[in-house]
Amino acid sequence: MFLKSYLKYGFVIFLSILIIGSSQKHLLAQNKKEARKEAKKENEAAKSETKSILLKEKHSPHKATIYSLMLPGLGQAYNKKYWKIPIIYAGIGVMIYFISNNSREYKRFSDTYDYVEGDLEKTPYEDYLGYSSWQLKSARDIYRRNLDYSYIITGLWYLLNVVDASVDAHLFEFEVSDDLSLKIEPDIRYLPQDHKTYTGIKVSFKLPISKH
Repeated sequence: MFLKSYLKYGFVIFLSILIIGSSQKHLLAQNKKEARKEAKKENEAAKSETKSILLKEKHSPHKATIYSLMLPGLGQAYNKKYWKIPIIYAGIGVMIYFISNNSREYKRFSDTYDYVEGDLEKTPYEDYLGYSSWQLKSARDIYRRNLDYSYIITGLWYLLNVVDASVDAHLFEFEVSDDLSLKIEPDIRYLPQDHKTYTGIKVSFKLPISKH
């Protein structure tokens, strides 16, 4: 009787140990799995932060500015705004055309005017001899002024290329949120002090506020 009772209690204790051991083993395995997941998340977050830091370090507005100063359009290529490069060179091409045309016409009218006034013995531009002295002088001055304007506009276009590259580089990390919205709706207001009703248009622009 005593032996049966001993075996019975012994079996219960042994079964309890097995159940507790199995539960602890399952709990330990679950904890290890959660720990691995957490470590993976932290690792991915660290990689993402490192990538962001490296990207910020690599993409420099100073470099974009220097590149555009060295060669128009190079700063835009650095900013990955490749579609702007043809526009820049189209503008440069147009200005080169105007500089060339104004320079050529200025020289022709100037030399012909000097010939008419007796400062030159001969002129290769006989087609321009049909103009009067006053017309030649006036056309010469106009083309000279246009030539100056062409140089100025070319310089401004060059500077605009530099400014554009610098601004784009500063906004390279700027993210446009889907929360941006523009709302336009009619607005009717009554002002008691005037005893009048005013109608107009109300424009609402919503900007996202990021919380870090």
